[in-house]
Amino acid sequence: MPTATLTSKGQITIPKEVRDDLNLVAGSKVLFVKLPNGQYRIIARTGKVQDLKGMLYTPEQPAISIEQMNEDIADAAAESVMRSMER
Repeated sequence: MPTATLTSKGQITIPKEVRDDLNLVAGSKVLFVKLPNGQYRIIARTGKVQDLKGMLYTPEQPAISIEQMNEDIADAAAESVMRSMER
């Protein structure tokens, strides 16, 4: 089972096996989602919103930045996971 050690600065290195399984690369972001039982789940924020370009086009809706889309998608994903864990 992969393990990591917390440094005095509060940092850990995610073991290579876990990085590979989650498709994490330098600069990847991960979410730490607290479960109802007090444990945490790590969720990789992988993929790019550019892959969805044009799918939800609505001419009358004002444009938002890719960065804002990424944040909104990540927030919604975390909320979805939390809801599914409560069932």
